[in-house]
Amino acid sequence: MSASLLLNPFRTAPAQGVAVTDFSPAVALHVRAYHASFSQYCPTPLVSLPGLAASLGLKDVCVKDESHRFGLNAFKVLGGSYAVARCLAERMRLPAEGLVRGMLDAPAARTTAGQITFISTTDGNHGRGLAWTARELGYPCIIYMPKGSDKTRQNNILALGAQCSITDLNYDDTVRMSWNLAQEKGYVMVQDTAWDGYEQIPAWIMQGYLTLAAEILEQMDAAAIRPTHCFLQAGVGSFAAAVAGFLVAALGEKAPRFIVVEPHAANCFYRSALAGDGKAHAVSGDLQTLMAGLACGEPSSLAWSILKDYSTAFMSCPDYMAANGMRMLAAPVRGDQPIVSGESGAAGAGALHWLMSSPEAADQRTALGLNADASVLLISTEGDTVPHIYKKIVWQGAYADEECV
Repeated sequence: MSASLLLNPFRTAPAQGVAVTDFSPAVALHVRAYHASFSQYCPTPLVSLPGLAASLGLKDVCVKDESHRFGLNAFKVLGGSYAVARCLAERMRLPAEGLVRGMLDAPAARTTAGQITFISTTDGNHGRGLAWTARELGYPCIIYMPKGSDKTRQNNILALGAQCSITDLNYDDTVRMSWNLAQEKGYVMVQDTAWDGYEQIPAWIMQGYLTLAAEILEQMDAAAIRPTHCFLQAGVGSFAAAVAGFLVAALGEKAPRFIVVEPHAANCFYRSALAGDGKAHAVSGDLQTLMAGLACGEPSSLAWSILKDYSTAFMSCPDYMAANGMRMLAAPVRGDQPIVSGESGAAGAGALHWLMSSPEAADQRTALGLNADASVLLISTEGDTVPHIYKKIVWQGAYADEECV
């Protein structure tokens, strides 16, 4: 089974698309100041891979390595922590501008906030980040995971003091279960997908990801590299839409071409574009894929509105491409720095390799303008969050395919 790439029939110019002012550099400035108020904050590295670029016939390949984020091995904490901060700030009657951790820790402010329990559904990284934030700020947290979730991911959440259970439901049904519990018990749902009537907290989560995007732009400017292409993996799409929204807001017509990458088993954005009616469409079933962090069947309404307007293409990929990306980054071209990238983190690298090396992708790479003048940005959203799976793939060659090299 190979990849499928669909050029976005709805793509429009920045001046004509959905407004992205909520994801602007000005907003990112406040978000990053909040994250920087935690002692654990440090910008994650942007790694240049000139050897890989040369081997693929590209000008540049840069990888943002989120395995270093807050010691949690993934980027997701950025969104959850900022959404929690905004929820607390509303209760404490604090302004969003200038919000820092110390304001949320103040005894008087905590008294104003009252008793709060946070709840969410996760494939692993979002729940871990939310549990970490709840522990840091002193609030209880309840996390549910879909069936098939690895016990390692559950144990990572339990170790942070949160309640965490694996259900017998798929991801989207587990989200609905968590929402019903939140309504019944009065919990605060911090979920990274939006639907009609539930958009404010997902929007804050997306804004939380702006710290990552602002770091990227700053680091690429310092390296005198301007990205022409950006591969963004999508589950519910909040991360991809936030990064795309920021780069469109910051760069306008000079923003890179965005290629949205999904697994075949949960390719809701690809199928939404394929439907051709401009509406978001869901994928049902078990959603079983190696790329556990992308195993989401229903697009976030907020994410679809941005990605529909600004993505250049949607790409549906088999699992072996993510595994190939993991191996490529772990054992790089001589002279390049190795990167530990997990199953979802390496999806973009695997997709790029297929586009640049597969004979059947010749027309697609031409249509995308992937050539010797292209500077490609990849974002490795997670490290080896489940070490035994990582070793099975990288050391033992699991999920190999005859097209892999």
